[in-house]
Amino acid sequence: MSVQLSMKPYKIDDAPLNKFHLKITALTFGSNFSDGYALGIIGMALTLIGPQMNLSPIWSGLIGSSALIGLFFGSLLLGGLSDRIGRQKIFLANFVVIALASFLQFFVQDPTILFILRILIGFALGGDYAIGSTLLAEFAPRKHRGFLLSFLNVMWTVGYVVSNIVGYYLLKTGPDSWRWMLASAAIPAVIVLLLRIGTPESPRWLISMGRVEEAREIVKKHIGPDAEIEEPVLGDTKKIYGFQDLFKKQLWKRTAFGGLFYVCQVIPYFAIYTFLPDILAKMGFEETFLMDTILNLFLLVGSIAGLWATEKYSRRSFTISTFIILTVSLLALTLLPAGSHIVAISIFCLFTFVMSAASNLTLVYPAELFPTEIRGSGVGVVTAISRIGSAIGTFILPVSVSSMGLTPSMIGMSAVLLIGTIVSIAWAPETKSLALDDAIHYH
Repeated sequence: MSVQLSMKPYKIDDAPLNKFHLKITALTFGSNFSDGYALGIIGMALTLIGPQMNLSPIWSGLIGSSALIGLFFGSLLLGGLSDRIGRQKIFLANFVVIALASFLQFFVQDPTILFILRILIGFALGGDYAIGSTLLAEFAPRKHRGFLLSFLNVMWTVGYVVSNIVGYYLLKTGPDSWRWMLASAAIPAVIVLLLRIGTPESPRWLISMGRVEEAREIVKKHIGPDAEIEEPVLGDTKKIYGFQDLFKKQLWKRTAFGGLFYVCQVIPYFAIYTFLPDILAKMGFEETFLMDTILNLFLLVGSIAGLWATEKYSRRSFTISTFIILTVSLLALTLLPAGSHIVAISIFCLFTFVMSAASNLTLVYPAELFPTEIRGSGVGVVTAISRIGSAIGTFILPVSVSSMGLTPSMIGMSAVLLIGTIVSIAWAPETKSLALDDAIHYH
């Protein structure tokens, strides 16, 4: 006579990590890799597009920032839409747009069409930023949520590094190699699109819509037969949130913190590393390619180290401590006397390492700040704010360096990091150990 053992029922927040969790994480990698790749490859492509199309500085700037512009609108609009129609449909449709628009870049003959295509790519990527991290957070067990979400930043860095390698080799193939560079982004996009077919809807979103039976079936199929999800009960007085609540009494501080902490990280990140060779040259480094390579290596290693730090430290302490290190190290680097190259290299490597590690939080914190009903909207809003910052910082830094010099410009970047430090000390919540649907209750 055999006895069938049954596990004790558990909530999805406490579920053991399984193959489905790893699969949904891998599928979410697509937007981060593609974003890093798209933003990395356009820099090299523009060195060839400019002369061929006789681009003015304005057109070069517009094309260079077009994906960021699209990211702003996509994260803001599609994040909110996902709270109304669900995560899964947009999660799939985004990469239809990205794959098609990336492929069509091969055939463009004028800057207007290229600008429009890259706006579309950015729009879909922005939506995927909001929806992908939301969907992943709503499936991931709380014990592994930080690690899985922070791994998305590693993939952004990998995409950026890969784009530089691809661009470097394609650059040697001729004046039309920029077409192959830009169109090459369609390859990973098609792969992600095909793999995403069949992705289930978020059971938490289904519950918020009253579709309890569908949610239960998805949980049993993908999380485990003994997994359970919190279901609404008759007479439940739990508050139902709408988009406008992001800016009202109970949630405005969360929205403000998410946007400000995110933007204070990406302003110096995008600005400094977009113009890294010029900054290194102004600091007195003659061999900028070697230093650029070293710092890119520290970006990659830092993002991987950030996985460990996200698991080991609390969200609040990791955020505050990294902001302090970044503020002090950038200010020290800025005020070093001329000729202190060895010290400058050491400090710059430390700054790069910590910046990359801390950036993992930008993909962890936002998804943990908001209740399910408006999680997509909340993540979309803070992501949109971050993209405003990255565009502004990338535009202002070269203008500032040209008009005021490198030292005042870097002091300005240090001030941005100081603001991030103050905001985090004042408002950063602790969300690491909370069940996702309990995030509303933290203080």
